[in-house]
Amino acid sequence: MSIEFDNNLPIYLQIMNYIKRQIVSGSLTPGDKIPSVRELAAELQINPNTVQRTFQELEREGIVETRRGLGRFVTSEESKIMEIKKEMAGELLDKFVQGMKELGFGKDDIVSIVTEAVETEFKEQERKSFG
Repeated sequence: MSIEFDNNLPIYLQIMNYIKRQIVSGSLTPGDKIPSVRELAAELQINPNTVQRTFQELEREGIVETRRGLGRFVTSEESKIMEIKKEMAGELLDKFVQGMKELGFGKDDIVSIVTEAVETEFKEQERKSFG
């Protein structure tokens, strides 16, 4: 696991976001064991207390669960994972729309640009899978 830390955001939040991305992308699947506090702290070269805080927050949000004597695991609740995915998508969309508005694009322009980009992406995927 490698994370380039941003000095403008607390490290524990950056680790939380990284783990959430790993879960929603499928790199970590429901029921997967996540590294221990010591393992992750050593790997990222950060204070174990920071990792502990990260895990406490992830557990509070229901994203990971602790099994006594076994460690921490990704939640098996598919609905929780979908909730995280939608939340992250919403954040991306908010940033995108705000950026497009700052560039002077209106609603119809933004919709048109996104539609074209999505169609192009899917055509490219089809071409790759059949070609």
